[in-house]
Amino acid sequence: MTSRGTKYWSGGAIPLIAPDILGEIIAQVSDLAVVIADSGQVLSVLVNPVQDYFRRLENWEGKDFRAALAVESVAKFNARLSEYLSGRGDQRPVELNHADATGRWDFPIRYTFHRIGPDGAILMLGRDLRPIAEMQQQLVKAQMALERDYEAQREFDTRFRVLMESTREAVLFVSVQSGKISEANGAAATILGKAREDLAGLPFSAEFEMKKRGDLLDALSNQAIADRAVPVKVQLRKNGQTVRLTATMFRAAGDRLLLCRIEAEDDSTVQTDALGLHLDGLYHQGADAIVFTDNSGIILTANEGFLDLIDAGNDMNVKGRSLSDYLHRGSVDLKVLIENAARSGRMRLYPTKMAGEFGSPRAVEISVTAIQAGPTAVFGFVIRDASRIESVRPVGAPVSNDSARSVMELVGSATLKEIVAETTDVVERMCIETAIELTMNNRVAASEMLGLSRQSLYVKLRKYDLLAKGE
Repeated sequence: MTSRGTKYWSGGAIPLIAPDILGEIIAQVSDLAVVIADSGQVLSVLVNPVQDYFRRLENWEGKDFRAALAVESVAKFNARLSEYLSGRGDQRPVELNHADATGRWDFPIRYTFHRIGPDGAILMLGRDLRPIAEMQQQLVKAQMALERDYEAQREFDTRFRVLMESTREAVLFVSVQSGKISEANGAAATILGKAREDLAGLPFSAEFEMKKRGDLLDALSNQAIADRAVPVKVQLRKNGQTVRLTATMFRAAGDRLLLCRIEAEDDSTVQTDALGLHLDGLYHQGADAIVFTDNSGIILTANEGFLDLIDAGNDMNVKGRSLSDYLHRGSVDLKVLIENAARSGRMRLYPTKMAGEFGSPRAVEISVTAIQAGPTAVFGFVIRDASRIESVRPVGAPVSNDSARSVMELVGSATLKEIVAETTDVVERMCIETAIELTMNNRVAASEMLGLSRQSLYVKLRKYDLLAKGE
């Protein structure tokens, strides 16, 4: 009530409000207020004082309201204004996008229409939709990020399932805190004698014979953090079979887990790779020497056959050394072998000699293969002792060529000095041909093998008409 005892609100009517106060109220209750004529011409603009962003719109007065709208909002405004003027439809708000011709500003506003006088003026009270639009965009981005995370999670889960079921090792995951099995593959389920789905959630220690329940988890945890892991031997509760457990500890989602591998101690029940067994037996028991080096020729591993060939006491004496230390022509032989294997993938039957620190040189035949093992190439050398057949193997180029025949015909018809000069040319030609053949027409390697410069080698190749040989 007023000081005179009368009511301000009588029959739903609003008391008279001073014009300056009314404008302030309108500006405060809305972000933007626009008074337009029924033609759409802007008569007045009131901006909320806290909305400095809309101060630029105060110059709309006297202009067509449609000029400040985005192209797609003009039709919406015309339709909504027509409905309002004709009295059709409900008094629902309309969302319009404002934009200038240069595209420097663009923002959405929700307007409500109100008549404010008999002259047909319409008051449009606007509410800024940018916070809502920004929130909607954030929700959309969050939803998209969530979908991507779900897709990545499903992809990793599929990979995990495929890996678990395709591996031949019996593998299961155990929570250190609860001691229960969280995941297991089919191989582990077969050894434990239960379905894979039934293993999830069961106590891990309950599957094995043991004195105390916590002993097995403690032993596996200690093994996982030890410098050298020693398998823990236990017996299966279902049949008493002895198995070996090897554990790896890691943390996921705040919980410590053990990745346990189960191997049956009885070799007949262990699932193994037959090819791997055969290759391992060939490497350790084979008659030929087998050496693996890196791309610079440093020996990584060598079998007993190689140690016998160079008369070495054990493999520790050769690991880390260059294979060229045992080749007759040293780095020249090694460079020829590695470069040709790297270029074509393999090189067969390269004849040379090898010797250890205390033995005499032996004739050998070397085959080398480039193996891609990880980020760098590894070269596998198979070396066969050829000393027994060296005496029956033809050495170098055949002597049944015209130059050799002409040398033999000189005996009795020329002086010894002339014969020696001619023989030197024949031997030089044979050596160059042999070097070109051994290096598979690698002129750089051939020049190093012969101790010549590249220029001198090309001069001699041109002299003996060998430039086109091997090309």
